[in-house]
Amino acid sequence: MAESQTNSATELLLEAGVDLHLEVRGPKLGAGLTDALREAVRSGRLTPGARLPASRTLAADLGIARSTVTESYAELVAEGWLTAQQGSATRVAERATARRTTTAAQRVPVRRRTHGLLPGAADFAEFPRAQWLTASRRALSAAPPDAFGYGDPLGRMELRVALAEYLARVRSVYAEPERIIICAGFHHGLALTAQALIARGVRAVAVESYGLDLYRELLTHTGLGIPALSVDEHGARIDELNGLDGVGAVLLTPAHQFRTGVALSPERRAAALDWARITGGVVLEDDYDGEFRYDRKPVGALQGLDPEGVVYFGTASKSLAPALRVSWMVVPDSLLPDIAAAKGSVETVSVLEQLTLAEFIASGAFDRHVRSRRQSYRRRRDQLVKALAHSAPDIRVTGMTAGLQAVLELPAGTEAWVLQAASRQGLMVSGMAEFRHGGRDPHGPPRDALVVNYSAVSDSAWPSALKALCSVMP
Repeated sequence: MAESQTNSATELLLEAGVDLHLEVRGPKLGAGLTDALREAVRSGRLTPGARLPASRTLAADLGIARSTVTESYAELVAEGWLTAQQGSATRVAERATARRTTTAAQRVPVRRRTHGLLPGAADFAEFPRAQWLTASRRALSAAPPDAFGYGDPLGRMELRVALAEYLARVRSVYAEPERIIICAGFHHGLALTAQALIARGVRAVAVESYGLDLYRELLTHTGLGIPALSVDEHGARIDELNGLDGVGAVLLTPAHQFRTGVALSPERRAAALDWARITGGVVLEDDYDGEFRYDRKPVGALQGLDPEGVVYFGTASKSLAPALRVSWMVVPDSLLPDIAAAKGSVETVSVLEQLTLAEFIASGAFDRHVRSRRQSYRRRRDQLVKALAHSAPDIRVTGMTAGLQAVLELPAGTEAWVLQAASRQGLMVSGMAEFRHGGRDPHGPPRDALVVNYSAVSDSAWPSALKALCSVMP
């Protein structure tokens, strides 16, 4: 009996805490309230099963008599809009469905694509939820009171310290915590750097002739020119920097060129650093998938060879998930004040996410997750190569020693129709033309190729995705 009374009292307290916004119109309060409640259910604002406030609570909120609310509830119960039982809350009836208008576009059946092999994504089903939750609990328990304030705009020191150790150990990056800035993704970090470069008088940033339009557009929108460096089997042609006027920085993906997949050769790595030292320019190093290496020894970051000539960018998007919106920059001392000024005085990344990532790295969970993903992606890559060798032996596969995608070289003039065939098979896949500077290669004949992300689909979907891909090869 005592337990029953306790439950009833708890339910009454819960009912009293329900808020409901209503606009009661008309000269008669009772009729106006009934109409407002009926319309809230009809429009879908109150969904089937939703609990309504206790009559006493709603009357107090609206400033009307409790009897007026009770009568309105009773009328709507009688009409079938609401249900009520003695000792429990008044709720919206399950059969009181909202009436929504279906547009013609909504009625048109849309064929859903079944396999997403587009670059830039990973298998999000493999996000380490349990380990991340454990790290989050530990980080939250250990968080000092000041962690719940506005925070350091450059990022929590706990994460900057963890990243400094990790980057030095895994990527050979020279990273004092004070030189690390936490950003909300690579796009955010590049935008801050562009502002800092403009403040220094830079007029142009050289870019690789293959890359994402998104980042080229970001640079041009800030007022910077973006002359292109051609890309061959040794990476970007660094020697072409010498013929460009007004260029104060160059954006490179030296470990794994985005999208051709080649690594910048040792000679060109040295040439890029020499150019920065001689001209006072800056190398912007996008190390977007530096953790994933397969057939060769990992190539250390360019930044480790000249920390004062390179801005190093890293991100959790490929190794964990883009949804975290966490990236980092390791900044030369000379640029640190300008980039800090561009970032402003407000933190842009959730402090709790930063603390969780710091704990995730420090505990070793990040290393274990990356190793697991590396093994899985290498297995898929090997399966891709084997399947193509069997079904399409004339197709050359490149860019496979690292990263999350491979380049499938196609016969000249076939890229467009292969993409159409892939679309008919329910495959979302990109052609190399999508990543060319201005839609074409300004320094040579265009390459016909597919860029296939073998990390994007789930383990269960991968075999059928691979089969569909092989079926569209010329």
